[in-house]
Amino acid sequence: MEPIYNLPEIVKNKKLRKQLTFESHFMFFHIYFRHYIEYDTAEFQKEMFTLTENPNAKNIVIVAFRGSGKSTIMNTSLPIWSILGKPQCKHVVIVGLTQDQAKRHLKNIKQELENNELLSKDLGPFKEIENDWSAYTLEIPDLGARITAVSIDQSIRGIRHGAHRPDLIICDDVEDLNSTKTLESRDKVDEVITSEIIPAGTPKTRLVVIGNLLHEDSFIMRLRKRIVNKEFDGEFRAYPLLNEKEESVWPGKFPDEESILHEKKRIGKESSWQREYMLTIVTDSDRVIFPEWIRTYHALPEKDKRTNEFRGMFTGIDLAISQNDKADYTAMVTAQVHGYKDKMRIYIMPNPINAHLTFNHILGVAKQIHDEHGAKLIVEDVQFQKAAIQELEAAGCDVEGFIPKGDKRARLSLISHYFEKGQILFPEQGCEKLIQQITNFGLERHDDLMDALSMLISHASQGKELSYCLMFLDYNGGSSTHYKDRSVYSDRYGNERVVYD
Repeated sequence: MEPIYNLPEIVKNKKLRKQLTFESHFMFFHIYFRHYIEYDTAEFQKEMFTLTENPNAKNIVIVAFRGSGKSTIMNTSLPIWSILGKPQCKHVVIVGLTQDQAKRHLKNIKQELENNELLSKDLGPFKEIENDWSAYTLEIPDLGARITAVSIDQSIRGIRHGAHRPDLIICDDVEDLNSTKTLESRDKVDEVITSEIIPAGTPKTRLVVIGNLLHEDSFIMRLRKRIVNKEFDGEFRAYPLLNEKEESVWPGKFPDEESILHEKKRIGKESSWQREYMLTIVTDSDRVIFPEWIRTYHALPEKDKRTNEFRGMFTGIDLAISQNDKADYTAMVTAQVHGYKDKMRIYIMPNPINAHLTFNHILGVAKQIHDEHGAKLIVEDVQFQKAAIQELEAAGCDVEGFIPKGDKRARLSLISHYFEKGQILFPEQGCEKLIQQITNFGLERHDDLMDALSMLISHASQGKELSYCLMFLDYNGGSSTHYKDRSVYSDRYGNERVVYD
């Protein structure tokens, strides 16, 4: 960052010092945190300062490359300026992933208050205490202010400093690679922050979230989506080391290609470089279905069998009868199928079944789907599922057993080209968990929805409904001629249509 020199008058004059720094976080940093300044200030860093100074930027979400200074600016300097400067905060809460991390966050501030002569004169005295939440706390008695550091697992429900609830909450790196691996752990972080941490404040409380892009469904990415969709009032900024023109966003520290290459070699691993510096969400090398292969539809096509394109409704069913919370779920995925081979399109219906169900409940739900959609039920024909097939047949359902070949990864790999070619289409809403399971197969704890979909697609791709379509057409007054690889149907008006098996 760009040093500010020749400030002896400001350094000596406490009144002048406080006047200049009251309005400007940028000035505050360059006066009190001069020892952090080694390079010219980057434009993206100036933008971060501007966001913190803007009262209309109620909530701020920042992702920036490793070593960008985001934590120093937003998690060390901002809490102190928010107390000393114009925001006049009385209760700042800093949230870390673990208690050790929370302690380090507060230790950085404590060291500034202890060792920074200007800060000590302007803010002191302070003292460190432990509160009822076993969090580390700094108090600044002269200003009636407190800074509290907690881990994301600690409850801060009802936390107060005197009459003051938190007026600034900073979440710094509350996720890591492990915590973003599964949907359950990602949901947990989201639930804790939105149900525990944010409500601990008031409608006027500012939330600041800083971190990195570790997963396409991470909490930061969820916040970004909510901001874009105007479901959450906030400002989102992402600062990779190189911009769209492949230029360094911090020319003071990385002035040329050689300096960037040196940093890249220092990291030594391409995936880490992409994730930590380029803010690229790294796709695992063994991922079967890539997120960019997911296609959506706005509306379902018509069910017109006369065109010989609509083949019917199908439901893939992956059964599980354990009621244990950690056990697999019963999954039922229903789809509308059109066409064959390269012209096949499978439209996944929204809101698939994914729940712990008893055997009788499974039969009831499957029968209801069959009756409501006219769907053919595809059930894995192994173990106790055989009994389910027999019961559903006895109940008058059109059901067929599916004998799996190979493991789940192999089965998903065999149908992956249908996703890549855009033949599998999902609704714009209502299949989020299903999409998570197929794009993160091997990482997610559960894969029941993926397995049900895999059975459905495998069955549909075999073209077993050809005879049904021809029977329907013949019934309407046409005739068909069958060849080895195709059938030619002539309707009552003499129009011919070729159907490939």
